[in-house]
Amino acid sequence: MPRLSEIVHHPLSPFTKRAFYAIVVLAIVMAVGTVGLMVIEGWGLVASFYSMALLATAEGPAATPATDVGKVFAAVMAFFSIGAAISAITFTFGPLFGSVLKEGVRYFEKEEERVKDKLEHRNSDPKTHSC
Repeated sequence: MPRLSEIVHHPLSPFTKRAFYAIVVLAIVMAVGTVGLMVIEGWGLVASFYSMALLATAEGPAATPATDVGKVFAAVMAFFSIGAAISAITFTFGPLFGSVLKEGVRYFEKEEERVKDKLEHRNSDPKTHSC
């Protein structure tokens, strides 16, 4: 059975490099958000990280920030973290989905040709029906 890195080939970069960059970008966004909430709201590391994880997965924070600055920061970080999470998934697995889609299109094209050939063959045969 082929490995995932053999199936997912992309002309710009190998799978592991794309996955590494995606994880780094997501980690940077999460770190900035976590530290920001720690500084602005005075929350602990775990509470800040937990809140950022909930923002990044579009669940919303467990606790609403108490300050207006914290609320604005959380809103901005929600956009960045959701965007980073979606981009990381797309950037990492996009070529795989593209390959699967191409194979599906090829399959349907072959089936369409097979059905057309069958219909043409059927229509070209002389009909020998007697009433």
